[in-house]
Amino acid sequence: MSTTTAPPAEAEAEITGSDKETIEELKAAYAEMREELGQVIVGQHEVIEQLLISIFCRSHALLVGVPGLAKTLLVSTVAEVLDLSFKRVQFTPDLMPADITGTEVLEEDHTTGKRIFRFVHGPIFANMILADEINRTPPKTQASLLEAMQEHHVTIGDETYPLPEPFFVLATQNPIEQEGTFPLPEAQLDRFMFNIRVGYPSKQEEQDIIKRVSGTYKANIQKKLDGAKVLRLQDVVRRVPAADHVVAYAAQLVRSTRPKEADAPDFVKEMVGWGAGPRAGIYLIVGAKARAVLEGRYHATTEDVRAVALPVLRHRVLTTFNAEAAGVTSDDIVKMLIDHIQSPDDLNI
Repeated sequence: MSTTTAPPAEAEAEITGSDKETIEELKAAYAEMREELGQVIVGQHEVIEQLLISIFCRSHALLVGVPGLAKTLLVSTVAEVLDLSFKRVQFTPDLMPADITGTEVLEEDHTTGKRIFRFVHGPIFANMILADEINRTPPKTQASLLEAMQEHHVTIGDETYPLPEPFFVLATQNPIEQEGTFPLPEAQLDRFMFNIRVGYPSKQEEQDIIKRVSGTYKANIQKKLDGAKVLRLQDVVRRVPAADHVVAYAAQLVRSTRPKEADAPDFVKEMVGWGAGPRAGIYLIVGAKARAVLEGRYHATTEDVRAVALPVLRHRVLTTFNAEAAGVTSDDIVKMLIDHIQSPDDLNI
C-alpha cells in the first residue's frame, strides 16, 4: 500500500487556514525581529536570515568568521528576542564532556546516612547553546554534543535526560587561526544544517559600529516570540508544500556534487573528492520551506532552494588537491553548480 512507502506528511496536502494565519504572523514577527536585532547588530542581514531559518527548521548552525564580528553577540541577542533560555560554553583544550552535559555527584542524606548519586545538569540544558570556538576542544568533548544535537537528550550512565524544547546548538569557529585546534570531523559537520559565513561589515556599517559602541548608545530589546510559538512555527514550516519539481531540483543539485555520479559535471569530477549526502537534500527542502514562510509565501520554490544552497552545501563538498592548488573553494563549486544546473521547469524533470 502507498501509505507504507511515504509518510502522510509528504503527501503535499495544502496547508490549513490556521497555518496561513501563523505564516502571516511569522512574516510580521520576522520583520520585527530584524528591527530588534538591528538595535544591536549592524548589517549582517543575510547572516541573520540564515540563522533564523535554521532555528525555524529545528536545526543547528555553524557560524564561521574572524574575531570581532559579533557572532557571540548575535546569538545571545537572538535568544533574547525569542525569549529562550541561553547558555554559552567557551570551548577550550581542557574542557571535558561532563563540563557540557553534566555529571553525577555522590551525596549523603544526613538523616539516614544513605549515599545516593544525584545528576547535576550541565549548561547543555537550555534552549539555545552557544558552542564558542568549538574547534578548540578535543574530539571527545566535541562528540559530547552529537547525541544532544540528533536526539535532543543526554544519556549519563543508564539514565536518559530530555533537553528543553526547542533546542539548538549554534557553534562558532575562527577560520584564520588553526594552531592548537581540532577540526570537526565530517560526521559532526554534517549535523549542522548551515555553515554560515560571517563577513566584514561595509564601510558605512563599520562607521556605524564604531559610533555606536564607542558612545553611550544602549539597546532596548523587546521579546517577539517565545518557546511555544517557535515550536508551533517549526511544525508549520514542515507542512509547507514543496512541489515534485522543487524536490527533484534539490536532489539533482545534491547528486551533482558527487564526483562518481555518471552525470556529474566535469569540473566536479576533477575538483571534488567527496560530495554531499542525502541529509543535504533534506536540508535544502526544509530550508527552502522556512525561507518561503519568512517571506509570507505558502509554498517553496526552486529559487528558495538556490538561496539556501551555499550554507547547506559548502561544508559538505570536499575539494581535491587540484582544486586547492588552483584556489577553488567549495563555495566556488556550489556557485558553479547553481549556474550549471537549469531549473527542472526547463529540463522537464
